[in-house]
Amino acid sequence: MPERGASAWSALFLHGAGGGGWEWNLWGGIWRAQGIAVSAPDLQPADAGLEATEWDHYRRQAAAWLAALPRPRVVVGASMGGLLALQAAADADALVVINPLPPAPLHTLLPAREWPARVPWRRHARLASTRRAMPESDPASVLYALRRWRDESGAALRAAQSGIMAAMPACPALFMASRRDEDVPAQAVRQLAGQAGGAFVELAGGHLAPLMGRDAPQAARQAVEWLNATGAAA
Repeated sequence: MPERGASAWSALFLHGAGGGGWEWNLWGGIWRAQGIAVSAPDLQPADAGLEATEWDHYRRQAAAWLAALPRPRVVVGASMGGLLALQAAADADALVVINPLPPAPLHTLLPAREWPARVPWRRHARLASTRRAMPESDPASVLYALRRWRDESGAALRAAQSGIMAAMPACPALFMASRRDEDVPAQAVRQLAGQAGGAFVELAGGHLAPLMGRDAPQAARQAVEWLNATGAAA
């Protein structure tokens, strides 16, 4: 870890499947107000297209983006981005994950799912289904998300479903889990935090609530307060 008195934090935010860097708009604003330089890029498909995109395409992007940031740096990820953040954490000074897809062997706690080559979340996006996915969000947030969902790589999601290996982080780590998450059980995140020796925070709401729900500002502030308490930033 950098010594106290090092430069202010820089942060890489990694989004979940079917989303984009826009998912972090609220968190980014709160963290920037704390003097943190925030980067929230969109994961890019392979040159051959989304159907040809493998997990490693995303993993390499995350690693390169993180390596380009000045230290001390924190990698932050939600859902699929949480597992990518965990894999990249060896090159970070802190890690924050929110409802992360768990690595092997905890992947066995995920609900059974099957994914086509291209998951058509953009094409099949509807207001009603977005409302169901975001019950803790206000109507404006629901509409904002509806217009921005994207299709996703089925191969990347199948890889995560089958179990991705990830070393436990050596840096300080915060694991946040939504109590009513039907996609990533809070139990899996709690166990992951225990294996990593990290801090664990249970949140209200479902899978997307910590980023885009009414209580998202509180979750963002909890995370940045934890980060500042690590003592690595100036």
